[in-house]
Amino acid sequence: MIELIPAIDIIEGKCVRLTKGDYDTKKVYGDPLEMAQQFEDLGMRRLHVVDLDGAKSQHVVNLSALKAITTHTRLIVDFGGGVKSDDDLEKAFDAGAAMVTAGSIAVTDPDRYLGWLAKYGADHLILGADVRNGKVSINGWKEDSDVLLEDFLLRYMLEGTKNVLCTEISRDGTLEGPALELYRSIMRRYPECHLIASGGVGSTEDIVALDQAGIPAVVFGKAFYEGHIEIEKLRKLDNKKVSLWGDLEGATC
Repeated sequence: MIELIPAIDIIEGKCVRLTKGDYDTKKVYGDPLEMAQQFEDLGMRRLHVVDLDGAKSQHVVNLSALKAITTHTRLIVDFGGGVKSDDDLEKAFDAGAAMVTAGSIAVTDPDRYLGWLAKYGADHLILGADVRNGKVSINGWKEDSDVLLEDFLLRYMLEGTKNVLCTEISRDGTLEGPALELYRSIMRRYPECHLIASGGVGSTEDIVALDQAGIPAVVFGKAFYEGHIEIEKLRKLDNKKVSLWGDLEGATC
């Protein structure tokens, strides 16, 4: 049963979506809190919040939007974007984030990331694996590192990482479909991984395909905002195979 995780990306306090991480393609969809409340009204329990200003500036920026969401909804929020320091991490947790997604820091400062993993535990950290041409991208996808995705995952899975958010950058915001074979290959290698697929979801059928491929969770945003996700259709799937809210007792991310 796949876990649905809607995404709210934030620039200058507004809910936006980009295409392939290009800030020049920004499209504004409204107020983050209002959108979060809409997701909650639909019965969802999880939310992925990305501070795009933070990712660009390399420090957390939109904490007030995060705090508003965690204060005025009951959604379980994971937060990422610009988390580069101990102070950034503490601020995110203090603002109500249940989990923090960290990716760039795991490339540029592995010891710091491993320290966070030891201090906060694998249930409260999500390894952000943003990939382009097989290598991990950093700093708001503006830079490509020389770290291969397979090496990146191996290192941190061996260190106890449970949750991985993998975004195929070339598909993000395109609505062209997720990188199914990439996610299948990760699950074959790491069946214990709670993998969150991200990038390219363009329809209800894409979510069903991910579920059928055995992918534990999916992040989606633009497809919902553009009216391509049929929530009622997902609700009616046989055997309740797709979860709108996630398993709070069993899910680790």
